[in-house]
Amino acid sequence: MHQIVFGTSGWRGILCEDFTFENVKIVTQAIADHVASIGERGKGIIVAYDTRFMGERFAKETARVLAGSGIKAYFCKRDTPTPVIAFEIMRRGTAGAINFTASHNPPEYNGIKFSPSWAGPALPETTKDIERRANEMLGEVCYREMALDEAVRAGLVEEIDPREQYLADLETKIDFAAIASLGAIAVNPLYGTGRGYLEVPLMKHGANVRTFNMNRDPYFGGFPPEPSEKYIQDFIGLVKNDSEIKLGIATDGDADRFGIVDGDGTFIEPNYIIALLLDYLVRFRKMTGAVARSVATSHLVDAVAKKHGIEVIETPVGFKYVGELISQDRIIIGGEESAGLSIKGHVPEKDGILACFLVAEMVAREGMPVKALLERLYGEVGKFVTKRENITLSPSLETGYAAKQQQAPAEFAGLKVKEHVTVDGSKFILEDGSWLLFRKSGTEPVVRLYGEASGEAKLAAVMAAGKAFILG
Repeated sequence: MHQIVFGTSGWRGILCEDFTFENVKIVTQAIADHVASIGERGKGIIVAYDTRFMGERFAKETARVLAGSGIKAYFCKRDTPTPVIAFEIMRRGTAGAINFTASHNPPEYNGIKFSPSWAGPALPETTKDIERRANEMLGEVCYREMALDEAVRAGLVEEIDPREQYLADLETKIDFAAIASLGAIAVNPLYGTGRGYLEVPLMKHGANVRTFNMNRDPYFGGFPPEPSEKYIQDFIGLVKNDSEIKLGIATDGDADRFGIVDGDGTFIEPNYIIALLLDYLVRFRKMTGAVARSVATSHLVDAVAKKHGIEVIETPVGFKYVGELISQDRIIIGGEESAGLSIKGHVPEKDGILACFLVAEMVAREGMPVKALLERLYGEVGKFVTKRENITLSPSLETGYAAKQQQAPAEFAGLKVKEHVTVDGSKFILEDGSWLLFRKSGTEPVVRLYGEASGEAKLAAVMAAGKAFILG
């Protein structure tokens, strides 16, 4: 029997294999018991889902189990973005939310993401308690449930639609009037929950909007719903071939990640967007505070921070750590290389919708395409080129991987190791500022190799040295 294991963003599994109605009810009961144990039973829990197969059905079963434990379920009427759920947790003051999403994973996956009352992704101490409770129940019918119509009559299930309140809040944080002056904007929610959140406020303010992939499709057009260069080639082509489009914006399946396509069809890496927005928020909005980035995120962020005299906080991978700093009001912006960010005064959760609008506002107010803004920034702080590669390990290499990390060489590609960072995995800062990061997957025999250097040739040499170290 599959054990329940929460990763960086919840428990995910393949439909009909480990992600079953029985296991969903067990995990829901574990969450209900956890919430009761910390004295928050009376606050209620938001129940939501994205556009994946069976999302509504799983959500209804969850509402029944919560009702069986006397916990009110605020049931979202339609598929809802993850950041909107976080906003609604804060607005209503609930004990948290249970969201059925597997984010950018392929369509055969679904998942449960629990966000506690502070509205960010659950921290390890929370997920460990839920895991323990769930795994103790596996194989037993020990969840409590109530018929849905009975739960509604008892006031334990209430339908909600948090869209209007969230969009009204965005009106206070985004200069939509400036965006409307930009020209044509292409919008791509990738068949996911961003429908009605990306295009509606733009149209309301008179922006010229081109929409793509706006229908709900659990297959996500045959690709994982990830707004990366690899999976949005159709969108990139559309932007490139329409001379009127000045910017393309996209979100993933649950709208917590973003993808940016410049007007000429160039895909802009999320790493660089975080640094550009930091610079923009400091210069145009005069925002103050530190900046947070994950250990795998570009040091272009650090260079911008140095330019402005700002502290950099390096976190483990997982937005929960960045979100905690947002909730403490310590940082201007926090982000991850995997296209997640949020800003001061907003939700402590990745928000792809907010990110897209911030980029559009930046381009409009700066009067320059994203590529030009990036080149200007490189001229001020230096150039940074990043790459990530997954390396599959043989059984023998996997067995010896941990020991190898303890015997790392003193140099890579002829560059001496200046610092060894162990915040999350093994990160080696080299004498010229280049760096390598090795992170072992917790679920498969794969090492994720990240690298950064000041140019393509140097990065290729550093990455080759890192790969040789792992496979040697």
